[in-house]
Amino acid sequence: MKLYLGNCCFNRPFDDQSQIRIRLETEAKLKIQEEIRSGTFQLMWSYILDYENNRNPYQERKVRIKKWKEYAIEDIEESSEVIEAAKELNEKGFHKIDSLHIACAIITKCEYFLTTDDKILKLARLLNDIKINDPIGFIKETLS
Repeated sequence: MKLYLGNCCFNRPFDDQSQIRIRLETEAKLKIQEEIRSGTFQLMWSYILDYENNRNPYQERKVRIKKWKEYAIEDIEESSEVIEAAKELNEKGFHKIDSLHIACAIITKCEYFLTTDDKILKLARLLNDIKINDPIGFIKETLS
């Protein structure tokens, strides 16, 4: 199964773990990464993940997140197909950068786009091409 993790998922373990939701999402995300390493799931990567990660002001986080690119089976570059798909997503209410991430996931035929972003999760019902879920919901759907 092909997965695309949004930048917020990669950053979740670095967030304030005193909140139960964040702690649970972190645990679920770490389990997903474990399954990626073992080959259960296939990770997709994109130029927009590189772009966002390079803007991360925390050097340690940036380096640790970048290492996940090694596990990706595909690294999608910017293309007219990605831009057009992103424009359509943006028209549905997704932020521009989120639209680019989701477009990359759709173009690479990912079954899931995983995020911790509440706005994306709320708008997920508007899409048929891909399932959007948070790490906890994904674990419940696939590994329970």
